Amino acid sequence: MSLIKQIEEDLTKKMNKANIPIEKVNLLESKRKDLGDYQLNDAMSLAKILHKSPMLIAEDMKRILEESGYFDNVTIASIGFINVSLKEEILVNFVDNYYNSSDKDVDLLEKKKIFLDYGGANIAKTLHVGHLRSANIGEALKRLTKRLGQEVICDVHFGDIGRQSGMVIYEIRNRYPNLNYFTEEESNNWDELPITAKDLEEIYPVASLKAKEDENIMEEVRLITKELEEGKPNYVALWDKIKKISIEDIKEIYKKFNTDFDLWEGESACYSYMNPMIENLRNKGYLEKSQGAEVIEVREDTDKAPMPDLVVVKSNGATLYATRELATMVSRVERFNPDEMWYLTDLRQGLYFEQVFRAAHKTKIVSDNTKLSFFGFGTMNGPDGKPFKTRDGGALSLKTLLKEVKKEVTTHSHNLENESNKEEIIEQIAVAAIKYADLLSNRTTDYIFDPKKFVDVEGKTGPYLLYTTIRMKSLLKKAKENNLNYKKYNSITNEVEKELITLLLNKNKILHKAYDTKELNVISDYLYQLTSTYSKFYEKCHVLTENNKNIQENWLLLTKNVYDTNVELLSILGIEIPEKM
Repeated sequence: MSLIKQIEEDLTKKMNKANIPIEKVNLLESKRKDLGDYQLNDAMSLAKILHKSPMLIAEDMKRILEESGYFDNVTIASIGFINVSLKEEILVNFVDNYYNSSDKDVDLLEKKKIFLDYGGANIAKTLHVGHLRSANIGEALKRLTKRLGQEVICDVHFGDIGRQSGMVIYEIRNRYPNLNYFTEEESNNWDELPITAKDLEEIYPVASLKAKEDENIMEEVRLITKELEEGKPNYVALWDKIKKISIEDIKEIYKKFNTDFDLWEGESACYSYMNPMIENLRNKGYLEKSQGAEVIEVREDTDKAPMPDLVVVKSNGATLYATRELATMVSRVERFNPDEMWYLTDLRQGLYFEQVFRAAHKTKIVSDNTKLSFFGFGTMNGPDGKPFKTRDGGALSLKTLLKEVKKEVTTHSHNLENESNKEEIIEQIAVAAIKYADLLSNRTTDYIFDPKKFVDVEGKTGPYLLYTTIRMKSLLKKAKENNLNYKKYNSITNEVEKELITLLLNKNKILHKAYDTKELNVISDYLYQLTSTYSKFYEKCHVLTENNKNIQENWLLLTKNVYDTNVELLSILGIEIPEKM
């Protein structure tokens, strides 16, 4: 159990035993370090329960806090705020325990199985900046959830069916009509495709423009799409080849951004579940007729705004994205039986997911005990405040974004000129710049990404975190080369040391807050605060040249604890640390 949690639980018991009915003591990090490291604000809320003045209640609480043996000083500010500072011996022991422990002062959650749906790449389309936040936030949530002891299964959930498939097949047929996919005969030896992933990046936009400008072409696209969805062997074989080319390219791009999935499945993976599900919904009376379509009514008496019915089968008998969403849930429940399912997409899909979740619970596709959650996010915009676009107005690809940021990083990387793996390091720095800027922003708000600003090693940026973390590693390496050992932390010699220790004490709460709110900026802010405080410590405390060996050992051990924490948190954010910068 984390140290702060131990203290809070013990104080709660002591308060309750003294007839002070605090549900849970919460040591809040103080904004006024001159008054104390932590504060308690319970006296005001208890005043209504106990019918006593906050100041009198604070006096009773102060006596218990002083007798507990945890604090050096306990003071009461105006209106009943209590300020406390932990005793030095407790802080010293914490540093030792942190260094020697395997859990690094993190409380694990009660075991659950979480299914996480993020990514959302479309087959045969280019991954663009609209996919970035889903990948970054989803990957970090996955890593955080695993760090806190949960089992996580994640799926990229490709858009691998629908109108874009018909468009791509149409254009390939237009360019390569002699391929045996376009005969009426089936084959056991389908032709190899004369296209690459780069070709696919160009094929879909061309086909889309043609279909928009010519209704006859659009009708052909609709027919191809329909035949593919009905299982025409020639088109299924062709689409499988296209998917393979596209998925390999998509995996490579995700890999550059340190993003991976347990399942690389698409919408079409649910097809075997779909018709049985629809029949089951009909038989149990969940589907109602509405203007020729079949819908599930999802309105509730408590709704304050209109809640449209969820269309499951269109009037022409066709299914929709929502139909496939529900069938995918059937598949996931049957195969994995998760306790919770999380969906991470653009905020604008909030209403859609509310409809789907209500339908899933109402129809018993998922049990009442299975929690369904939607976590939406805002958009990443360019320096002009508008969504990132290419010069011709299209969505900027992730490849192009990474290329532009690498170019900016290169202008700041003169000391890497003689490094054999210079390009690899520059890419790691560029990815760190992009990911940290993305995760530093509040999940639900739009933000502006400025390459010039976010590659600066002096600001609140990914490169700054990398630079300082590498500096810690270098210091520890030099200490080892000079046979400087560190096994014991003996005493606190200055205020910045104490500041670092109290920050390390707060890590557990930070991780749990990020998990509870699904806000990664909580970790990003904390990581910057810890790193910048270490920079102050580094400037003040000349570790390797310190003559007092006890003090030097203290500083080395503290550096190792901060370094380990940075590595841990950067890993949660999906940021790799290069060997040097």
